[in-house]
Amino acid sequence: MCWSATADLVAGTAITAIGVACVARARSPRELPLAALPLVLGTHQIIESAVWRAGGGSGPATLAWAVVALPLLAVWVPVAVLLAAPPGARRRLAVPVAAGLGTAGFLAYALTRRTVTAEIRGHTVGYVIDLPYAAPLVVGYLVATVGALLLGGDRWVRLLGVTVAAGAGLCAALWRLEYVSTWCALAAVASVVLLLRGGPPAWVARRANGGNRPPG
Repeated sequence: MCWSATADLVAGTAITAIGVACVARARSPRELPLAALPLVLGTHQIIESAVWRAGGGSGPATLAWAVVALPLLAVWVPVAVLLAAPPGARRRLAVPVAAGLGTAGFLAYALTRRTVTAEIRGHTVGYVIDLPYAAPLVVGYLVATVGALLLGGDRWVRLLGVTVAAGAGLCAALWRLEYVSTWCALAAVASVVLLLRGGPPAWVARRANGGNRPPG
């Protein structure tokens, strides 16, 4: 599709609504941060629609987008996966969590010292920030986010990790300058698989049972 302010707003609103449903279906307080991931990513797309309407630049919407995309998600994803993971999977998540905390701290500091600028490039948005040690930061970010999802010990979380990892490669190949924006959009769409954690929604179960109430 052609990305635009309208596309980001519509997609963001739909994904945010799915995020609300995920939170409502969370089975325990420990699962709430992971269940809220589509809510965060959907809101992120809505913020980007404001970047579009502002014509890019370095205004408040651009800074808000960068704060979510860079330090917030670097620490949110691994910590959320750790909290929701079964006991047997938690030890191996120590590396993604440590990578996320370190990467997020550096990125947060960089955002206080440097200006982020958004540039409208056809049907995509490119975000420009002069980060030192860019390569190690990218590695740390990927270990924190993709690594945590792949090691999460839940099939739906792993599926999200595989999808996001494939999306990272695709976006890097197709949109080098707009990589972060396009990858975040793909991750937002992919995050809807979290709605299926813990079984299908009630309306799916009813349909599978011929319109009857699901068992139990």
